[in-house]
Amino acid sequence: MSKDIRKTIISKVHRVIIKVGSSVLTDQSGGLSDSIFEKLAEQISKIKDKNIEVIVVSSGAIASGMKKLGLAERPTEISMKQAIAAAGQSTLIWHYEKAFSDFNKNVAQILLTLDGLSDRKRFLNARKTVSTLLSMGIIPIINENDTVAVEEIMLGDNDNLAAHITSLIEADLLIMLTDIEGLYNKDPRVNKDAELISLIDHIGEEIENTAGDTFGKTTIGGMKTKIEAAKKAAAYGVPTIIANGNNGSTLEEIFEGKEVGTLFLPSEQSLSGRKHWIAFTLKSAGEIIIDGGAVSAISSSGKSLLPSGIKDVKGSFGVGESVTCVDESGKPVARGLTSYSSEDIKKIKGSKTSDIEAILGYKYSDEVIHRDDLAVIVE
Repeated sequence: MSKDIRKTIISKVHRVIIKVGSSVLTDQSGGLSDSIFEKLAEQISKIKDKNIEVIVVSSGAIASGMKKLGLAERPTEISMKQAIAAAGQSTLIWHYEKAFSDFNKNVAQILLTLDGLSDRKRFLNARKTVSTLLSMGIIPIINENDTVAVEEIMLGDNDNLAAHITSLIEADLLIMLTDIEGLYNKDPRVNKDAELISLIDHIGEEIENTAGDTFGKTTIGGMKTKIEAAKKAAAYGVPTIIANGNNGSTLEEIFEGKEVGTLFLPSEQSLSGRKHWIAFTLKSAGEIIIDGGAVSAISSSGKSLLPSGIKDVKGSFGVGESVTCVDESGKPVARGLTSYSSEDIKKIKGSKTSDIEAILGYKYSDEVIHRDDLAVIVE
């Protein structure tokens, strides 16, 4: 059954994102491995030769910089990480240039930060750039711009970045290459009886709790961030495969429809591109606590958020900012762009729409968040 599903998915792929982790790209000494880049370039070139567009999201700048500068441990200070990334990024892209040139393929480097994706105009500009590169037959190599990123604009990890790029360029498949076979029912490094999970049709609490963080000498994230990325991709209607990138034939086997790694199926109800951007790219500026009736109206009936369903407000935010709607237990229900500031919402919460103008002295809208600006968080 899983093989049939995989073959169906692969047959529909015209554009794929391949995320490559530092653990795949580095050798035992912590430096970038020439042989791994050569194998990746060979496999990706074969995929491109099938008229499939490929975007690579690559880690490795900090690992490369650490090796170049003779550092044994990943630093914690942001300024030091920025400097190391700057030293390593040129070496990283040089490895890709060298490897792909053997297969007559050109690559281009793109560095992104969260603020570049949070602004809708810049988001669309980034999409246009990537689309133009793809139309020219060039392979974009995308990484977070660690050299300038500070905490407020960090994406945090390249698993997260890959999920954002899925929406950015409207991919058909996300592949995340790591140093283990996929998602296991328990940690295979400490449990010999751990079993690989081949197919996951829904990413719920049980699946999320299966994974943990991994913080190595040159890496961050682990399986937890990969599942979070798969969940974001699923919400956009895109399947994800997590597989072992150290196997020199993994990508070929995936595109032959073989049962490799763990396949996460997309959500049955996917978000549009703009709503996916609202739900997962924008940073939430606060919370609006809503009652059970509003939860049902938003999540089941596709309605707007009205002031009558609001119980309370947390945080300080202005008109047009992204906020998270949570139920009375604190569980996130949706994210959206608010038509009123936090101070105004506090004044009109629980009121009828017909009373807004009398309370505030003006009225922007009947809705606190219009349904067109409201994205339900798929659980």
